Amino acid sequence: MELTETVEDKVTILAISGRLDSNSSTELESHIFDKIENSANHFIIDCANLDYITSAGLRVLNKTAKKLRTTQGKLVLCTMADYVKEVFEIAGFDRFLPIVPSREDALAKM
Repeated sequence: MELTETVEDKVTILAISGRLDSNSSTELESHIFDKIENSANHFIIDCANLDYITSAGLRVLNKTAKKLRTTQGKLVLCTMADYVKEVFEIAGFDRFLPIVPSREDALAKM
Protein backbone atom coordinates (compact mmCIF):
# COMPACT_ATOMS: atom_id res chain seq x y z
CA MET A 1 0.00 0.00 0.00
CA GLU A 2 1.10 3.52 -0.76
CA LEU A 3 -0.49 6.44 1.06
CA THR A 4 -0.52 10.01 -0.24
CA GLU A 5 -1.85 12.83 1.93
CA THR A 6 -3.11 16.27 1.01
CA VAL A 7 -5.15 18.80 2.97
CA GLU A 8 -7.87 20.89 1.39
CA ASP A 9 -10.17 23.22 3.33
CA LYS A 10 -9.16 21.57 6.64
CA VAL A 11 -10.05 18.15 5.23
CA THR A 12 -7.35 15.47 5.22
CA ILE A 13 -7.44 13.56 1.95
CA LEU A 14 -5.71 10.18 1.99
CA ALA A 15 -5.23 8.52 -1.39
CA ILE A 16 -4.59 4.80 -1.08
CA SER A 17 -2.79 2.89 -3.82
CA GLY A 18 -2.38 -0.86 -3.96
CA ARG A 19 -3.70 -3.36 -1.42
CA LEU A 20 -5.25 -2.60 1.95
CA ASP A 21 -4.84 -5.87 3.80
CA SER A 22 -3.56 -7.25 7.10
CA ASN A 23 0.00 -6.21 6.21
CA SER A 24 -0.82 -2.58 5.40
CA SER A 25 -3.90 -1.81 7.48
CA THR A 26 -1.89 -1.15 10.65
CA GLU A 27 0.06 1.55 8.79
CA LEU A 28 -3.17 3.24 7.70
CA GLU A 29 -4.67 2.96 11.18
CA SER A 30 -1.58 4.48 12.81
CA HIS A 31 -1.52 7.32 10.30
CA ILE A 32 -5.20 8.18 10.71
CA PHE A 33 -5.22 7.93 14.50
CA ASP A 34 -2.10 10.11 14.75
CA LYS A 35 -3.96 12.72 12.69
CA ILE A 36 -7.03 12.45 14.92
CA GLU A 37 -4.85 12.89 18.01
CA ASN A 38 -3.54 16.09 16.41
CA SER A 39 -7.08 17.50 15.93
CA ALA A 40 -7.87 16.35 12.39
CA ASN A 41 -11.45 15.10 12.26
CA HIS A 42 -12.58 15.34 8.63
CA PHE A 43 -11.18 12.69 6.29
CA ILE A 44 -11.66 11.68 2.70
CA ILE A 45 -10.29 8.32 1.64
CA ASP A 46 -9.65 8.41 -2.12
CA CYS A 47 -9.87 4.84 -3.39
CA ALA A 48 -9.17 5.53 -7.09
CA ASN A 49 -6.02 3.39 -6.98
CA LEU A 50 -7.11 0.91 -4.32
CA ASP A 51 -6.77 -2.49 -5.95
CA TYR A 52 -7.86 -4.76 -3.12
CA ILE A 53 -9.28 -4.59 0.41
CA THR A 54 -9.63 -7.30 3.04
CA SER A 55 -11.56 -7.47 6.29
CA ALA A 56 -8.51 -5.98 8.04
CA GLY A 57 -8.82 -2.87 5.87
CA LEU A 58 -12.57 -2.70 6.45
CA ARG A 59 -11.95 -2.98 10.19
CA VAL A 60 -9.64 0.05 10.14
CA LEU A 61 -12.22 2.14 8.30
CA ASN A 62 -14.97 1.00 10.69
CA LYS A 63 -12.82 1.85 13.71
CA THR A 64 -12.02 5.25 12.17
CA ALA A 65 -15.69 6.01 11.51
CA LYS A 66 -16.59 5.12 15.12
CA LYS A 67 -13.81 7.29 16.51
CA LEU A 68 -14.78 10.24 14.32
CA ARG A 69 -18.40 10.05 15.49
CA THR A 70 -17.15 10.76 19.04
CA THR A 71 -15.29 13.88 17.83
CA GLN A 72 -18.06 15.20 15.55
CA GLY A 73 -15.85 14.27 12.61
CA LYS A 74 -16.61 12.78 9.21
CA LEU A 75 -15.24 10.09 6.96
CA VAL A 76 -16.19 9.94 3.29
CA LEU A 77 -14.89 7.46 0.70
CA CYS A 78 -14.61 8.37 -2.97
CA THR A 79 -13.60 7.27 -6.47
CA MET A 80 -14.00 3.59 -5.76
CA ALA A 81 -13.76 0.92 -8.45
CA ASP A 82 -16.93 -1.16 -8.82
CA TYR A 83 -15.26 -4.37 -7.60
CA VAL A 84 -13.98 -2.60 -4.45
CA LYS A 85 -17.35 -0.92 -3.87
CA GLU A 86 -18.98 -4.34 -4.06
CA VAL A 87 -16.90 -5.47 -1.05
CA PHE A 88 -18.22 -2.50 0.94
CA GLU A 89 -21.78 -3.25 -0.13
CA ILE A 90 -21.56 -6.96 0.71
CA ALA A 91 -20.15 -6.10 4.15
CA GLY A 92 -22.89 -3.49 4.67
CA PHE A 93 -20.41 -0.64 5.08
CA ASP A 94 -22.20 1.45 2.46
CA ARG A 95 -25.05 1.86 4.98
CA PHE A 96 -22.97 3.93 7.40
CA LEU A 97 -20.01 5.17 5.32
CA PRO A 98 -20.75 7.65 2.54
CA ILE A 99 -19.30 6.46 -0.78
CA VAL A 100 -19.34 9.08 -3.52
CA PRO A 101 -18.06 9.13 -7.13
CA SER A 102 -15.49 11.95 -6.89
CA ARG A 103 -13.30 14.03 -4.58
CA GLU A 104 -15.46 17.03 -5.38
CA ASP A 105 -18.54 15.14 -4.18
CA ALA A 106 -16.66 14.07 -1.05
CA LEU A 107 -15.62 17.64 -0.27
CA ALA A 108 -19.24 18.75 -0.72
CA LYS A 109 -20.29 16.20 1.94
CA MET A 110 -17.99 17.82 4.49
